[in-house]
Amino acid sequence: MEQAAISVRQFAILVFLYTVGTTILIIPSGLAAEAKQDAWIASLLGLAFNVAVVFLYRLIARSFRNMTFAQYYDNVYGKWIGKLMTLAFVFFSFVGSTTVLFYLGNFINTQVMPETPIQAINILFAAIVVMGLRLGLETLARTGEILFPWIVLLFLILIGCLLPQIDAEKLQPVLEADPASLIKGAVSLTGTSALPYLALFMLYPVQVSDPKKADRAMLEGTVAGGLFVVLITFLSIAVLGADVSERQMFPSYSLAKRINVGNFFARVEILIAAIWFITVYFKTVFYFYGCVTGIAHLFRLRDYRPLVLPLGMLVVVYSLVVYPDVVYAAEFDRTVWIPYIVVVGLAIPAVTWIVGIIRKRLQTPDVNGQP
Repeated sequence: MEQAAISVRQFAILVFLYTVGTTILIIPSGLAAEAKQDAWIASLLGLAFNVAVVFLYRLIARSFRNMTFAQYYDNVYGKWIGKLMTLAFVFFSFVGSTTVLFYLGNFINTQVMPETPIQAINILFAAIVVMGLRLGLETLARTGEILFPWIVLLFLILIGCLLPQIDAEKLQPVLEADPASLIKGAVSLTGTSALPYLALFMLYPVQVSDPKKADRAMLEGTVAGGLFVVLITFLSIAVLGADVSERQMFPSYSLAKRINVGNFFARVEILIAAIWFITVYFKTVFYFYGCVTGIAHLFRLRDYRPLVLPLGMLVVVYSLVVYPDVVYAAEFDRTVWIPYIVVVGLAIPAVTWIVGIIRKRLQTPDVNGQP
């Protein structure tokens, strides 16, 4: 398998891009539906949950510094059960890549290019994903490093242009939402941004140049990406209001449409949408990377690249049928995705880690040389 050398800084940027991904595009609407004008508070709570998940993942990663997650499954559960666990991981990564591709195609088809068939959009975007994966992790990491300053610049422009439109009355009354609604909104944020980090275990920490410093890099990327989501959620409530944010499928894009500086700097929402195009690309890439490297591990292939093109075709096809419509997508994300990602992204890794610790202790010889 590929032995890349991603620097610690590059890994932090990749975690940031993966965190922002589709989260910044769709989460403000869901948070407004749960917590109304307190959605920004729910996003802060979600950021705290994200940090807690990262600390757990750091503990798990320390158990397999020189292995991928698929190899760790084999090491903990044995050959056959390990393969079944890897197969479940491959399914998770495949579904994740198709759903993210659906959201991107649906966004462009409904908001930017309504006369362009979604099939054409998905094919073109998937072709870039395939190209990136065939070039390798190091190329993707350098690309993220180059694009990161532009994302920050565009985001600062968005915030600066929207500050005069903030209406404090739309944030009131503060803390009206009950704790259950805040927690539910925070869990939905974590289920969309942090728990999918599971796909990154196929490159973290084994593909990072300094695995020990990779832990801190993951935390930094998580916090930075989470703050982006908090700020976007705050602006959605303070500028659009809770009711409008709840009704909009992409409230952050609606925010960009509000930019109008002196009737001169206006109609620039597509430039701001570049943030989402870039971050969604990296989220799709690393979901798909988890899928192809997992399959390569199952079949003992030395290189995952021959799998990229045929599986890329399957991703395009499935992205067109994974959600029949946006109503189904919203219902699925609310009722099915959160329990599923909690089990796959939290319960199974935690149990695997505990089982690995127990097996390691049972196999460690005592002072008499007996296990």
